[in-house]
Amino acid sequence: AIAWYVRNQRRVAEKCGIQFEERSVPHDISTEGFVRVLEDANQDPRITGVVMQRPFPSHLSPDDIQMAIHPLKDVEGMHPSSIGHVVYGESELVPCTAKAAVACLKSTGLATGPNRSLRGLSCVVVGHSEIVGKPISFLLMNEGAVVTTCHHMTRDLSLHTRKADAVFVAVGKPDLIRGDMLKPGAALIDVGINPVKHPETGEDTIVGDANMESCLPVVGWITPVPGGVGPVTTAALMENTVRAAEAQKRQYESVFGPQHRSSNSYMFTSVALRRL
Repeated sequence: AIAWYVRNQRRVAEKCGIQFEERSVPHDISTEGFVRVLEDANQDPRITGVVMQRPFPSHLSPDDIQMAIHPLKDVEGMHPSSIGHVVYGESELVPCTAKAAVACLKSTGLATGPNRSLRGLSCVVVGHSEIVGKPISFLLMNEGAVVTTCHHMTRDLSLHTRKADAVFVAVGKPDLIRGDMLKPGAALIDVGINPVKHPETGEDTIVGDANMESCLPVVGWITPVPGGVGPVTTAALMENTVRAAEAQKRQYESVFGPQHRSSNSYMFTSVALRRL
């Protein structure tokens, strides 16, 4: 799945005229060693943003690693300061997947008016991770939606999902959401990415968290996996890269003066763990 993500990022970046560089680090690298790699990227003026490929090995500290990326180069929008700005509704670098999921909902007929308003819409977010579920909930609240967040401790998930105008699911569990759990005509935004074997061919494939066969006759809108939220997430990453470049330019000018001339080229680095 990581290789698939990186290929898509590279392809879209090159199409947008954004330079792409992949850096691999040993699978057994220490947290301190990984932090040094990121600090080097922070200091490199050629690099506009840093993208880290997850999941991390269990011996690494995700919090320490995420904190090591400078907020101005956090094009994924996952630094604690970026998430904090989302809470206040004032972040330029919004978490890409959450931003993409909400954009998918705003493209449906449930959004109203020229600004694609979500005001008053009943939304259920299944999943409360710091990098996807919680940011989706905050972004929806910023849009004026009425939000219920469900997770593994929710006692009766279908009790909530059946009432929702829109359901977001980001758990990582195939077939978690079925058609009988949804309100007719609702929107289902499936953020799940689950590598599985195709039941007929035995080939590796990717499915979401929803059972597409049972959900499709019920919902009004549904995002496929792959090909749904994923491409929009990559587009959001490109937008954040440009926003990061603009923010860095403003920062440089505030320190060195308006005569400072920065490069017009954008670049982000993808850092992935490999068994070297």
